[in-house]
Order: sequence, then structure tokens, then C-alpha cells
Amino acid sequence: MSLISIITVNYNQPEVTVAFLQSIRRHAGDLPVEVILVDNAPQGSYESQFTDVYPELIYILSEQNTGFAGGNNMGIRHSGGDYLLLLNNDTEITEGFLTALLDEMDANPQIGLLSPLIKYFDEKDRIQYAGFTPMNYYTARNNGIGNYEIDRGQYHKSYETGFCHGAAMLCRRKDLEAAGLMETLYFLYYEELDWCEKFKRIGKKIWFTGKAVIYHKESVSVGKMSPLKIFFMTRNRLLYIRRNASFLQKIAFSVYYTFFVCPLKIVQLLGKRRPGLARQVFRGIQWNFTHSKNSTDLGYKGI
Repeated sequence: MSLISIITVNYNQPEVTVAFLQSIRRHAGDLPVEVILVDNAPQGSYESQFTDVYPELIYILSEQNTGFAGGNNMGIRHSGGDYLLLLNNDTEITEGFLTALLDEMDANPQIGLLSPLIKYFDEKDRIQYAGFTPMNYYTARNNGIGNYEIDRGQYHKSYETGFCHGAAMLCRRKDLEAAGLMETLYFLYYEELDWCEKFKRIGKKIWFTGKAVIYHKESVSVGKMSPLKIFFMTRNRLLYIRRNASFLQKIAFSVYYTFFVCPLKIVQLLGKRRPGLARQVFRGIQWNFTHSKNSTDLGYKGI
């Protein structure tokens, strides 16, 4: 049976990551698995905590915080599996999860990237992700499928979807080598959407299966309204369009986003007395007008 490389990134969340490793230990079964953990700029020494739970762990220390894409790319470079499964460290898998994912991939060679049904860890009957609709490149908007619905089995099936979810993505190594790694210039947010676009360009499909389930502790890493999140969500939404849309779509979206969406967001944040967050919206837009779409200057201090 083919080796599965499970890759995760820790950023100063040792307790969360320990729980993640414990879930892998409980539910991986007899499948051939290697677990690779990239420790992004840790403030302490966490390796022993992780290896106590998972002695076979491949532990990689990164002196710098390279973000979601950079950390996963580092793990990918150290992996040996024919299948690569990228899992957030704030997730926990369930019984039969890995087998269901592999069965789906084996049944359909056209699948490039595959994500499972994702449910909220704190409300285990609530769905977070059952796929995404296609992107409207004029507004950079699409919709999540099933979000916050009660799980009644309505999505316990498989189908093509607009995009995978960054919390859990499976691919074949041979497809990854053709599509390429994730782009580190995003640092946080939208890198998985950009990655899906890469797989689409090599003729592969983006797929969802509700036959595999995972629980997600959403927004553990950066907080629900942190300056870091506001900056990169603003910056990367426009950057994604700049990298993946047609010329006409880029122009239309840039006008819509710069002169309507972001000013409205700034006014709302100022009304809530959050001037620091409003400043990050402005900075996220400003970055795109002062940097190329391939710039490696992240534009955010303190990371």
C-alpha cells in the first residue's frame, strides 16, 4: 500500500498540536503513514512534547515563521509519500478518515485536490465546509456549501467543487510535481485557492467527499479579528485576483474593491472604534498598488 505523508504546521500552539497528533495516533489504523510536523519559529522547545505523543514524528524546526504555505512546502520537501495530506494542526481526524480519502482518490484519477467534510470542533453536528461554489472573478466572491447547517447526512457523498479547504487537502505526489508548490507570497489566506487554480491549469479536478469527516477548531491561530488577519485577508483577496483572473476581471474587481468594498469596511471598523484594524485594511490595499503580483515582500511587520 502507498505511503501517506501527513504534513502539519505548528505556530506556538503546542497543546492544540498535541491533540492533533493524538487523533492521528487513534485513527490512522494500520495504514502506512508518516507524520511531518514543521515548527514555525517556536517561542519555546516543543519537540519533546510532540515526540512523546508520536515517537515516529518527523520534526522540522523552522527558525523563521514562513506562514501556512511556507511551512507546508517545507514539510512537502521532507516527505516521501505517494500521497500528501496537508492538515491544519487545529484539526482532529475521525475513524476511517484516511481510508475514505484514499478510496475516493483511487476511484477517480481526475481528482487533483480532495477535501473532506469539515465540521466545527465545538459543535460537532454543525458543518463548516462541504465544498465551495465557483469564484466570481469580478467580485472575488463565492459561497461555502453547507456552512453552519446541521449534519443530517445530506453531504455524505462526493462531487466536484470550486475549491478545497486549506484545513485538509489530499493530493498525489505526481500531480503536485506537475502543478507546483503553494505560493509563499500569500503567507496567510488565499494560498489554497491559488493552489487549486494551479491544479485546474494542469487539467485536474477539485473534489469534495463527505465520506471522510474532520473536526476543525477554527481561527485558533490568529484570532477572529486580529490585525494580522485583517491585513492579509484584505491584501490577498486582491492579490489572488491579480494572479488568476483575466485582464478585464482584474480591472473591474480592482475598481469595485478599492473604491467600494474597502472604504465601507474602513468606515465600519472606525464606527466600532477599531482604528488599528481600519488601518490594516488600508495597508492591505496599498500593498497591491506598490508591489508586483510576484513580490516576496509580505508588507507586515512582526512575523
